[in-house]
Amino acid sequence: MLLELETFTTETALEAAAELRKVLAARTHRRKVMGQEVMVPGQLGEALQLPRIINRLQSKQQKQRDLGREDFQELWPTLSLQTRERVLEAIGWYDPKELDWDDKRSNRRPLVDPDS
Repeated sequence: MLLELETFTTETALEAAAELRKVLAARTHRRKVMGQEVMVPGQLGEALQLPRIINRLQSKQQKQRDLGREDFQELWPTLSLQTRERVLEAIGWYDPKELDWDDKRSNRRPLVDPDS
C-alpha cells in the first residue's frame, strides 16, 4: 500500500499533506502547565513544515506548486510506515492489485462466458 513517488500529482500531494497534518495533530502528549498535567496536541506537523508545504501546493503559481510537491515527496519516505498507511487509508488510496476479485474498485473484469 505504499504510494509510489512517481504517482504524486499536485492534487494527491495536497490531499495527502492535509491528511498528514490531521494525523500528526491527533497525536497528543502530556505537558505540565503551572503544576498541572494537560494534554497538548502534537506539533510535529509544524516541525516538518507541513503548513509551508500545503501553502505551496495551494499556490496559484505552478512553480510554487511544483516546489511544494517536491518538498512533500522528500518528506513522505521519512514518515513511518504506520503513519503513511493512516494517511493513505484516510484519503481513500488503494492498490488495485491488492483488491479482492469482487471489489468494485478492482480494474479486473471477470471473463465472459462464451455460452451465455
